[in-house]
Amino acid sequence: MFDAPLASHHRTIGRWVAEREQSAQRCTRNGARQRIERAFDVAVTEILGPFDLADLRVVALIGEDDLPPALVVVCDSIGQIDLGWIEKNNVLSNTLFGNVAPVGWRAAAYQALVQSLRGTLPYIGYDDLVEEISAYYWDGETDDEGARKALVEWHGHDPDDLDEMTLPSQMAAKRPDWMTAKAAPLRDMPAALRKAIARLRNADIALRASQMAHSAWRHDRDEVLAYLPEYEERAPIPPLTLVPMDQFARELDDVGRFGMEQGFDDVIGLCPLIEPAPIDAWLASLRIGAEVLLAAQDLINLDPANSVTS
Repeated sequence: MFDAPLASHHRTIGRWVAEREQSAQRCTRNGARQRIERAFDVAVTEILGPFDLADLRVVALIGEDDLPPALVVVCDSIGQIDLGWIEKNNVLSNTLFGNVAPVGWRAAAYQALVQSLRGTLPYIGYDDLVEEISAYYWDGETDDEGARKALVEWHGHDPDDLDEMTLPSQMAAKRPDWMTAKAAPLRDMPAALRKAIARLRNADIALRASQMAHSAWRHDRDEVLAYLPEYEERAPIPPLTLVPMDQFARELDDVGRFGMEQGFDDVIGLCPLIEPAPIDAWLASLRIGAEVLLAAQDLINLDPANSVTS
């Protein structure tokens, strides 16, 4: 029981909290607000707390201009997602593999991350980066001849100075072997790595199968702008990348400069709350997506040196 009106998002989430409390008691408006926020924060933290692959937070929006309250999942991390052993070439104890993880293992792990994280983290992959750089430097061209022509005709560069400019073939050549190599079959991997990749893939499949109107990971750009019109001024690119900074620092800096100045498109999902009922479904979907992130983190943290003989 509340003794004074609360904002719409507190009232909606408050009814959800009240349904779960064992006993009712009167409290002040400030006390009610604290109880509502505390109960909801505990539920969210229980789900998002076990991983640090990225810093995610949930924001409850009041809703204005006839919009209902909404829950938003935001990514506060910026930069490259740490790829652990995949890019750092952890030394293996078994010399049969040349003291580094076989490139096929690393390629398989990297491809699993690229394919499975799209639904839960806002990131730029290599193909996204090429598309951005192509528009930024080469007016959409994707081969060296077209890029050279664009640099001269549209950007005014001297044809004799193009050796200093990045071309599509040069950008492609920067990719490390684990980005281009053929992924090793699961049967050729140690059991721990095999299970980690399979777990990530299965978690992603489960998330895709659970997509619904009240999903925590549902992203509709028009809906986001309706609630957060200030995002219209932000860079239309995500804050994270799976492209290695060591090889592509210049390209990532060029693409991300506007985002560093004006802010990135860091909203992962937005769910309107017309009534309290969807909160349980929203939390359930949040948990399914968190399993994807936990599986990805475990794959990145895996030590192949301890799994060679498995």
